[in-house]
Order: sequence, then C-alpha cells, then structure tokens
Amino acid sequence: MRKLTEEILKACGDKIWQYAELKSSDLEFSEEVVAACRANYCGNYNKSWKCPPNVGKLEDLKAKYTAYENIFVFTTKHEIEDSFDIEGMFAARLKHDETEDIVRKILPKGCEVLGAGGCNVCPKCAFPKPCRFPEKAKTSVEACGINVVSLAKTAKINYTNGENTVTYFSVVFANEP
Repeated sequence: MRKLTEEILKACGDKIWQYAELKSSDLEFSEEVVAACRANYCGNYNKSWKCPPNVGKLEDLKAKYTAYENIFVFTTKHEIEDSFDIEGMFAARLKHDETEDIVRKILPKGCEVLGAGGCNVCPKCAFPKPCRFPEKAKTSVEACGINVVSLAKTAKINYTNGENTVTYFSVVFANEP
C-alpha cells in the first residue's frame, strides 16, 4: 500500500489535505448512515443509480468493500464564505472531484474509489433508465453505509477543519501490500 500511497501523493501534490492508510476491517458500516439516506436529506434517494437503495444492501456492500485488504482515505479542505455558502460548497466539491479523478486515473486495475457526495457525472441521472456512463459513475462513501465520522477518528484525520471550511472525503480500496 505504501507504493500506491506514494504514487497518489505524487500525482495529487498539495491537493490532498490529509490522508491515512488503514485496513478495510477498520471501516464502520452503519444502518444509521443508510437511514439518513432514506430520510432523503440530499434529495437523491431512489433517484440515482449510485445512491441507496440502488447501490445495494448494507450487508452486501460491507462484504464487497471489506473483501479489499487495504484502504487509503484522503480529504481535501476548502475555504468557504460561511456555513451557508452553498455555492462555495458546490465549487469545493468540484475541486475535490478533480483530485479524485487524478487518483482514479493512476490506480491499478482492481482498485475502487468511493467519493464525496452522490454521483454528479450527469446533470440529471438517467434513473430509472440505464446509466449513460457506468464507467464514470461515482458512488459515495455514505451511500455504502460507511460512517465517515468514525472513519475520520480511526484514521486520525479531521472531520472538520475549522470555521468557514468544508472538508470532503474519498476512500480508495486496494489489495496492494
């Protein structure tokens, strides 16, 4: 995993704020996270192929992602005007996605990435029609029931980075030694 981490850090430069290498067994999969998705706070529940319930059942997702041996979790941190700066948060999310795309391009075959927020490849998801770009579609960490607050604590990285900032998380799954 060390070699993959070095490659990611080299490719991304200072775009990555914090990172950690962990075992997939360190992840906490939580029905409460899935319940938050069902509450539809973001408006995408059952409206996207990459959001619940369409990503699969929690126990299946846990089995899938814990089958990987290692994870590399990384964050990006972005300044925003204030906690109501939705436009700033959206722009920050796009910057995070750019970093995540750099990571995706250098990963060896067999690795997988869960990102921040729902899939935003298309302006409007084709759901319930077939996904137009399945090779580009993105699934979020939370959509798979992973507790990001717990992940941040385990990884010893900041969930929040101070006033007037927003922090986004992504997780790379690998079987690299």
